[in-house]
Amino acid sequence: MIFLQNELIYLNLSQEFQVKKKQFFRNFMTIMTFGAVGTLISFAIISLGAMHFFHKFNIGSLKIGDYLALGAIFSATDSVCTLQVLNQDETPLLYSLVFGEGVVNDATSVVLFNAIQSFDLSHINTSTALQFIGNFLYLFAASTILGVVAGLLSAYVIKKLYFGRQVIFNVILSSLLCLFLQFTKIRHSTDREVALMILMAYLSYILSELFYLSAILTVFFCGIVMSHYTWHNVTESSRVTTKHTFATLSFVAEIFIFLYVGMDALDIEKWRFVSDSPGKSIAVSSILLALVLVGRAAFVFPLSFLTNLTKKSPSDKISLKQQVTIWWAGLMRGSVSMALAYNQFTRSGHTDLRANAIMITSTITVVLFSTVVFGLMTKPLVRILLPSSKHIGSMISSEPSSPKSITVPLLSNGQDSEVSLGVQDSEANHGPVNIPRPTSLRMLLSSPSHTVHHYWRKFDNAFMRPVFGGRGFVPYVPGSPVEQNDHQWH
Repeated sequence: MIFLQNELIYLNLSQEFQVKKKQFFRNFMTIMTFGAVGTLISFAIISLGAMHFFHKFNIGSLKIGDYLALGAIFSATDSVCTLQVLNQDETPLLYSLVFGEGVVNDATSVVLFNAIQSFDLSHINTSTALQFIGNFLYLFAASTILGVVAGLLSAYVIKKLYFGRQVIFNVILSSLLCLFLQFTKIRHSTDREVALMILMAYLSYILSELFYLSAILTVFFCGIVMSHYTWHNVTESSRVTTKHTFATLSFVAEIFIFLYVGMDALDIEKWRFVSDSPGKSIAVSSILLALVLVGRAAFVFPLSFLTNLTKKSPSDKISLKQQVTIWWAGLMRGSVSMALAYNQFTRSGHTDLRANAIMITSTITVVLFSTVVFGLMTKPLVRILLPSSKHIGSMISSEPSSPKSITVPLLSNGQDSEVSLGVQDSEANHGPVNIPRPTSLRMLLSSPSHTVHHYWRKFDNAFMRPVFGGRGFVPYVPGSPVEQNDHQWH
């Protein structure tokens, strides 16, 4: 479990530094609705379905906590295959929804699982249910806040390093002086800046584990904040190095995660328990797979319909083909489900109970079947549903590319230039163009991407960036590599 979480850290951080933040926050409420509310719906359907069907198979004694744990285990999705096929430049809305929902979904599933394990669910009453809901909300909110605080701390520390050693002497405790001096020996050293960013991101994970919170959710929001502030506080060479470092770590992490899943499939001890009744094991796996399909559809299409009611622009609405793609992207189960299953149904990887062994082997079967079969069908399905995507094939084999210009911020949404060009063309042909602004609460809710982002940018520029740095707020330091480059150009 700990090994898996370490690999997921690098995977999440790399994705945070590559996803387009403006497009992500345009659909933030939709992502949270799919990732949190949708996961709860899927969790309820899988738990109730397993409770209803498994009694008929006489697989052994499973408690109500085991059924609820199954709901959390099989609510955790693995959308890596779909993200590898989608192109966020061609389908920015769909990519941001699949990526964001996948991360929030994993975090919600882990938080649910931890809440289930921390309660005695043998006697459920109103008080226990309220405590369970309160604990879930506490874990979710605390993990989010911790990730944001860790990201802001990393931005503040790296920003202050630019002012030289005197500020460091005045602001840090004597016990940490030697550590910070190591990073200030070379004021703009690329290796020290990159190392500090990685260590500060890892600090968020350590703190999350220390306070028994959701490490995935903490690292997710820490990566969001670091890509918005911290990444712009380092030198140009450090930005390039950081981007490729996280991309490399992400690739290695994906390999180890799939190796982890494959090695668990060779757990002979668990397969011996079900060798005398393979039909029962196949039936349990089939039921779980069917519940995954139904549970996924039960929230994707209804929540998409409700989300579209709040969207006024057709381009912001989720089409039926995109809904099918989102539904398909969440059908695959991966290492998170495997790790949670071993955590629930084994003790140090071993079990003597037949029911627990059946649950482990069924989880392995569902994970392998969904990963191999659904994964292989993802690329042809996306080609059929989204025929406008032209470069899908090259996305699979190509390595992460360097940014076109390192001065282009990660917060750009990839559409601003197109909008600007369209406005300029209209002005040239028809005169000045007046862009309507939302003037009522209804318009604010129907198109929040402009007003909410506008007021956030004003707040960000006025209060946040002067303190934590970011694009356009990096302090000027004489003798820095940036200044040297300017002299070379002159």
